[in-house]
Amino acid sequence: MNNMPEFAGRTAVVTGAAKGIGAAVATRLATAGAAVVACDVDADALREHTDRLRAGGARVTEVVGDVSRAATAEQAAWRAQSEFGGAQILVNTAGIQRYGTVETTDESVWNEVLAVNVTSIFMFAKHLVPLMRAAGDGSIVNVSSVQAFVTQTDVVAYAASKGAINALTRAIAVDHAHEQIRCNAVCPGSVDTPMLRATAERFAGDRDPGDLLADWGRSHPLGRIASPEEVAEMCAFLASPRSSFVTGSEMRVDGGLTAAVGVVLPEA
Repeated sequence: MNNMPEFAGRTAVVTGAAKGIGAAVATRLATAGAAVVACDVDADALREHTDRLRAGGARVTEVVGDVSRAATAEQAAWRAQSEFGGAQILVNTAGIQRYGTVETTDESVWNEVLAVNVTSIFMFAKHLVPLMRAAGDGSIVNVSSVQAFVTQTDVVAYAASKGAINALTRAIAVDHAHEQIRCNAVCPGSVDTPMLRATAERFAGDRDPGDLLADWGRSHPLGRIASPEEVAEMCAFLASPRSSFVTGSEMRVDGGLTAAVGVVLPEA
């Protein structure tokens, strides 16, 4: 019987690792034995999280920077190689939400959303794939959204970015399958993250934001929003050998949201 931790001997790079889904992913991988290079633009929140992980015995280092910049991806790859001997896992969770239609969204906002949500994945994959090739295998997990398939109003840049993530995921998967480098997308529904709570605060009006979150949860057939840890569990599965024949896939972690239609028959 193998009693080694699931990710022992593996190194993971995680973007958006300071809070929300990214923090949950970094925790899940680190506590299962992975060495983690945690990346985020929020230096204070990132250091607070990595300090907690190190206090629990995890091997973690942090890279502070704008994940859409090549220099940040280069630094993450260098740290993975110099401190941990390479990398086999990349989980891209970094993302931002902005509001507007094609008429009301400024070009600068459009560019910002696409840079953080999509270009960051391109940059990190570009610099981590060579390390995975050298290791003999790898897994890239990109956190997308159900809004790659269906969308609400006033999120034109966000929805476009999530559709692009799914297309980029397929392209990476096909290009690098022969090198045993897999790439998959995770598409959550509503998740209890700082970003979602900020949205609730913005749109709650006179209501309690918690009530609005509960309403959003009830729109999912399972009747609630997800925890970051539930999404992190899917990311860990895709990062592990347990999903060794899964690549180019879009895994929905949405409580049944995209399986349902908004028609409820009256009780007989």
